[in-house]
Amino acid sequence: MAMKGVVLYDFLHAKGGAERLTLDLVRGLEGTELCYGYRQPEVFPASELAGIACHDLEATTPVPGWRTLKVLRAFAGRRAAFLDGYDWAIYSGVLAPVAVRHRKGQRNLYYCHTPPRFVYDLRDYYRDKFSPLLRPALAVLAAYLKQQYEASVAAMDVVIANSENVRNRLRTHLGVESRVVHPPIDVERFRWRQPGDYFLSLARLEDFKRVELIVDAFLRMPSRQLVVVSGGSQFEMLRAKAASAPNIRFTSWLGDEALAELMGGARASIYIPRDEDFGMSPVESMAAGKPVIGVAEGGLLETIVPGETGWLLPAEPTVEQLMESVMSLSGDRAAAMRPACESRAQLFSKDRFLRKMKDLVAE
Repeated sequence: MAMKGVVLYDFLHAKGGAERLTLDLVRGLEGTELCYGYRQPEVFPASELAGIACHDLEATTPVPGWRTLKVLRAFAGRRAAFLDGYDWAIYSGVLAPVAVRHRKGQRNLYYCHTPPRFVYDLRDYYRDKFSPLLRPALAVLAAYLKQQYEASVAAMDVVIANSENVRNRLRTHLGVESRVVHPPIDVERFRWRQPGDYFLSLARLEDFKRVELIVDAFLRMPSRQLVVVSGGSQFEMLRAKAASAPNIRFTSWLGDEALAELMGGARASIYIPRDEDFGMSPVESMAAGKPVIGVAEGGLLETIVPGETGWLLPAEPTVEQLMESVMSLSGDRAAAMRPACESRAQLFSKDRFLRKMKDLVAE
């Protein structure tokens, strides 16, 4: 009899790397079903989950803090008790792992994109973003999540980190050892096309992704074109900031084919987040033969080869440093890096990822 598995993920509300990886697991591992806390239909319409057996715990609410608690309780509660009927489970996210309590004596694997950063290394950063009146509530939520998360991770048979960067976080904050399996990139989907003259940014529009710095740089370079493809809390603010700049264009989330087309026609991509867990979009850029202007910290140190597949700005880049990199990158220079970019991306292929994950499930 074939083994029956399930992949669990917190919630489907943004089209980021963790969401893509989760769906790749479900589609790539035979006989696998998907369970999630809730789904935002305008971002993930049902058509994008066609052919997948889904279990929606429907733990939705528009209030972010309450939403976190509601999803956590849904995975821990009776609605998730059916999860004991699977031979193995892979947990993806920081809330879904609490469901391990339903699966004692069965095979459980945790794929860690990162420990929850508002609980650990970025606790002060997130606290300062809240008003003083709300900070006590945040502290209570963080303490509760920390206790639940650490107990859940300790119950796993295997812990997998998406990068050496995240492996070090797990070791530092939880004292947990893990194995590194880099996320999958659909290298067949991203292909080089006749290059245009625009630079591409795919980072979520949140302040820790530093897209505002990219916009500020292009506001001072009217001769260089920027296309920003993403969504997030800064979308309206950044679009308004660039409203009078004809060289900057914004669009929200795109479908897979439209995104691949846009990536394949760019001169290069720009991705400069703070201490990124891994960073899938730089590898997608390289798969399309496009170099990456990145930053020398986090997971980008594991993917970008300076001078061969892109450039790494200092860990705290300035607008001027980014401008210098953009202005110095001619179309010919970018095209000359195509072979190295495509070769590098093959190291992170979906096939390689799925082989490693199948081996871990079967151990």
